[in-house]
Order: sequence, then C-alpha cells, then structure tokens
Amino acid sequence: MICGLNGTFRRGSLFILLAAALDSVDGRIARMTGTESEFGKEYDSLADVITFGAAPGMLAYLWGLRELNEDAWLISVFYMVCTATRLARFNVQTRVTDSRWFVGLPSPWAALTICALLSFAPEYKEYPADVQVVMQVVMAVALLLIGSLMVSTFRYNSFKKLDLRKRWSYRAFVPFAAILLVFLFIPRAILLAITLLYTLSGPVGAAVARLRPRRGGPRLDDTSSPLEGAP
Repeated sequence: MICGLNGTFRRGSLFILLAAALDSVDGRIARMTGTESEFGKEYDSLADVITFGAAPGMLAYLWGLRELNEDAWLISVFYMVCTATRLARFNVQTRVTDSRWFVGLPSPWAALTICALLSFAPEYKEYPADVQVVMQVVMAVALLLIGSLMVSTFRYNSFKKLDLRKRWSYRAFVPFAAILLVFLFIPRAILLAITLLYTLSGPVGAAVARLRPRRGGPRLDDTSSPLEGAP
C-alpha cells in the first residue's frame, strides 16, 4: 500500500507476489514444526485480508481507478469485501470431502491476477487519453469479476495431490522447462497468462461439466457438499 502511495506500482506488485509465495508454504512449515494453533490460523487470515485484499484493491485504485469515476473507490472496496468473505468461508469450512479442490478462487491467485495486470502498465498515464480510459475500465471489470469468483462456488484445483518427489516423465518435464525458460525473458506475459488461465479454469470447468453428458458419479460442478477452501 505504501508503494501505491509512492506511485511504485510494479514494486508493490512484486511484494504481493513474494507474499503469495510465502503464503503457499507457511502452513506446511507450521505443521512440520508442530506450531499450529487457532490463534495462528486467525492471525494468518487477518494478514491475508490485508495482503491479498486491501493491498491489491488500494494499488488498483491509486493506479488509475480514482480517475475513472468519483465512486470508483466502491469497486476496490467490493474486491476487499469479497476477499474477507472468501477467507471467512475458508475458516468455517471444517468438513472436507475432496482436498483436490478449492471452493471459489483462492485470494492469493486473485491478488496475483490483479498484480499481473498492473505490471503491464504501471505508468498508464504515458498512453493516450482514450487508451487510458480503456485500461481503467478493464481494471474495474477485472476487480468486479475476480472478486465475484472468490465468493463463487466454482471449483479450482488445489494441486495438493501433486507430488514433486515423483520422477517426472519427459512429456511433463519438457513443457515445464519451456515455460520456465520463456518466463525468464517475458515474465510479465507468462505471469498474466498463468493467472488468467487459473482464474478462468473455475467457470470454464463448470461450463464444460454441464455440457458433458453425465455417466454416473458427481459432476465437476456439483458443489452441494462443502469442500476445502483456500485463503
């Protein structure tokens, strides 16, 4: 948020990216060291609300939304409220039926998508006036859609069943190595592509499941039972 006030939006986005990386391992570290507690769980959620809710929302507002409309601050507030709601739902979902899936877009992925958009044009005022308006509208729509996806019931892959200790096949290693290599040259484009693909995987997966003939067993879009969420 300080970076937003100082106008260093790309640096602020990098800090949120770092926070998301640390958030992905803090729970595992707590379990490995036997330091899990209810206090830590609630405190972690409070930190996530600020890091993945307030910070991206404020960055987007200071970046350009404030010049779109005098009431544009409500869009950032909506995004922040959706983040808080997402985290609150995660904390009360105690029954787990399938750890492979998250219910709703995880807040770190939501924040990363916003930051990926910001990183493409941290100094958007360098563009013509009509292009600036388009960029502001795109950011406003992104905040509204991503906020809505966080509180939705769409399923998102948790990757908890991914075992990196297993031997990788040649077919799996080559695409991963190629993506990593390209990321070194065009990190912003790859980050945006990855975050958008994951963000859209929820509604797209639900649509495909509805169109696919049901042959028995639960559909992918069947969310009648509470699943494990993600911060």
